Amino acid sequence: MAREATIYGFPLVDNYRVQYAYFVDRGSPEFKAPWNHIFNNARVYTPEDKAIQTPNSDTPYSYVGVDLRAEPVVLTAPEVEKGRYYSLQFIDMYTFNFAYVGSRATGNGAGSYLLAGPKWKGEKPKGIKAVIPSETEFAFVLYRTQLFNPGDIDNVKNIQAGYKVEPLSAFLGKPAPPAAPAIDFFKPIGTDQERTSLQFFSELNFILQFCPTHPSEKALMARFARISVGAGKLFDSDALSPDMQKALQDGMADAWAAFKVHKETEVDTGKVSSADSFGTRAFLKNNYMSRMSAAVLGIYGNSKQEAYYPASFVDADKQKLDGSHSYTLRFAPNQLPPVNAFWSLTMYELPASLLFANPLNRYLINSSMLPSLKRDADGGITLYVQNESPGADKESNWLPAPKGPFLAVMRLYWPKPAALDGKWKAPPLQRVN
Repeated sequence: MAREATIYGFPLVDNYRVQYAYFVDRGSPEFKAPWNHIFNNARVYTPEDKAIQTPNSDTPYSYVGVDLRAEPVVLTAPEVEKGRYYSLQFIDMYTFNFAYVGSRATGNGAGSYLLAGPKWKGEKPKGIKAVIPSETEFAFVLYRTQLFNPGDIDNVKNIQAGYKVEPLSAFLGKPAPPAAPAIDFFKPIGTDQERTSLQFFSELNFILQFCPTHPSEKALMARFARISVGAGKLFDSDALSPDMQKALQDGMADAWAAFKVHKETEVDTGKVSSADSFGTRAFLKNNYMSRMSAAVLGIYGNSKQEAYYPASFVDADKQKLDGSHSYTLRFAPNQLPPVNAFWSLTMYELPASLLFANPLNRYLINSSMLPSLKRDADGGITLYVQNESPGADKESNWLPAPKGPFLAVMRLYWPKPAALDGKWKAPPLQRVN
């Protein structure tokens, strides 16, 4: 039971860790804004951003942590010029991507959208394009606004200034309903403790009170209740016998052992990709290991229609990537990633899965950089992925790597069908002898 509850609960607990830092803990260096207020990050991520693993460094983010207990909120997007990609990704407390607004989903025209919690039963008000229901009482809306180059940042700031978030009552010009009860937020455990501490289950219980049980999970919750895991339950590890404490900790260890097997046999081998791991509850079909894996390896990844992430954990010979070696990645002529928006290749240092600090301050190579990349004689493009410079004549195509283990992630925003149906395949990294 502890093994199952760990696999089930890790995405909720790790998501809450980020939300607490962003929207609750005003003393956190990662704090963004209070609930129901938007925060615009008018820059791309750097190695100094450490709360979210494998973040992108292509699109300045905006964030809203949404508390839907008292009333819905209305999110308004401005008109965004044609050719610039933007998106609003709606993520619930389970880490399901339950809706999208933006270039692909709704177009680049202006519009207002109502985000409602599980208890709201109203009708769609005038001036609202769509009602978006959330399964949980808190949600996270993650905005991405395309940045074409460093000189384009003021244009991004202007778009971000047009993102508006307000309670439904303010949108309608009516008095606000009574405020929801104040919450004594559980202080989350650290990332290391999430894997070993029995406090994990106390934190999970706190989170589940805001997550009405889905009909498909009633039997699962009844099973978890036998170890005092569930909404409203008190999990007191100190009151457990030493044998019971050990059984639960062994269960947690078993969950992480199962994740390791899943990663090595399914993810590293390419049998399972991001296209299989991020999406709605209906899409994931309650595959809890897939949801856990997605959270561990890239929490808040997009659903495949919005973005596809071919990740390289190993090279063409199935050997783990390590900066003690040099690699090339070559796009053959006419074989660049097929996208409607843009693509990138980003470097992450392991085991933290964070951006790698380097002398060039270059964390990725993306399609906006194509004019500055050198072409091969046949028109293809070879990228050099290594720790030391490949030489001045090749430096334009150099993606700096750490000296030790690393992960390289390709991002295809608004991918074309060829990227998702297998007609186009991401080229592997080839180790240079």
